[in-house]
Amino acid sequence: MDKKTRILAIVAAIAASILIVTSPSGSIVIPQPNTSTTTGSDAVQVIATHLQKPWAMAFGDGKIFFTEKIGKLRVVDNGILVNDSVADLHASDISDAGLLGVATHPNFAKNHWIYVYYTYKDGDKLWNKVLRITESNNKISDATVILDKIPGAEFDDGGVIKFGPDGKLYIGTGDATDENAAQDLTSLAGKILRLNDDGSIPNDNPYPNSPVYSSGHRNPQGLTWDSKGILYETEEGPTKNDELNVIQKGKNYGWPNQECTGSPGYQPALLCYNISVEPAGIAYYGSGPLDFKDSLLMTTLRGNILYQLHVSDGNMTSQKIILDGLGRIREVGVGPDGYAYVLTANTDGQGFPDKNDDKLLRIVK
Repeated sequence: MDKKTRILAIVAAIAASILIVTSPSGSIVIPQPNTSTTTGSDAVQVIATHLQKPWAMAFGDGKIFFTEKIGKLRVVDNGILVNDSVADLHASDISDAGLLGVATHPNFAKNHWIYVYYTYKDGDKLWNKVLRITESNNKISDATVILDKIPGAEFDDGGVIKFGPDGKLYIGTGDATDENAAQDLTSLAGKILRLNDDGSIPNDNPYPNSPVYSSGHRNPQGLTWDSKGILYETEEGPTKNDELNVIQKGKNYGWPNQECTGSPGYQPALLCYNISVEPAGIAYYGSGPLDFKDSLLMTTLRGNILYQLHVSDGNMTSQKIILDGLGRIREVGVGPDGYAYVLTANTDGQGFPDKNDDKLLRIVK
């Protein structure tokens, strides 16, 4: 059985086992890829190849920035992958740890601020931090620590960071293998955090002088908002019970006392996958050239699938497969051009990389 057949067989087996427990972009257009370096089908174009453990991406000023877990912040400029990194960080690339999330400031075109989340080692202990990088001509020109001493570990580091429609920075942190930390409001682990762009705490956070926005999370992987400002989060379970959650201010999502649903006093998951698909990146597609209007696009690592989830007022109405056969899919984003972009993750030590992995792809049909 060849590699693609094996992957498709795994996809089919996992998809058959899924259980549903509970039922703005700017005017900047990312240039078309250079035809001399782009290959692919009519529906999926290959923008870049030979990436090393890519994790997250963000758009800004006509460019695509993405992280590689090994510590490199990379950029696609004018449709071409720049050979030199924007920044090389001393990240601890161990299992779930490394250079993870990336977000561009809502006013990136003027201030050129890029935010990254990464794991580092201090003595014999792992920590995570959020760093703000000032970019100039595709290189780092300055850096400021926004938040430090987020508990880190070999596994369950979270790492997703996104700016919300309110202009605040949201940070998904894992429990760093300490289950009790997710229920401890004095700990930064196992939370969704919310900060101003300079790292200060917003006055309207649910807990005074605390960056905590929601608690009881095991390992957040993706964040996105729909057109009504509803926040969705993907979260990996321990061995099963992966979650898609609607995040509400000050709410507790139960980990480790609850997985998905069933315990009074905790928020139930919107969706629960009772055999792990490892949901990762998620993005909201409002409108544009693709037939994904008012949908969530969700990647899966173990499931090897890009899903389209139809949502309405925080409720999911249907789910279908958009893309499979590419192996592990780590991240999805909607570009200012209205097309969907995905990062594969076959070089992360758990996939079956081909000679061109990993890849940045664009879905155009």
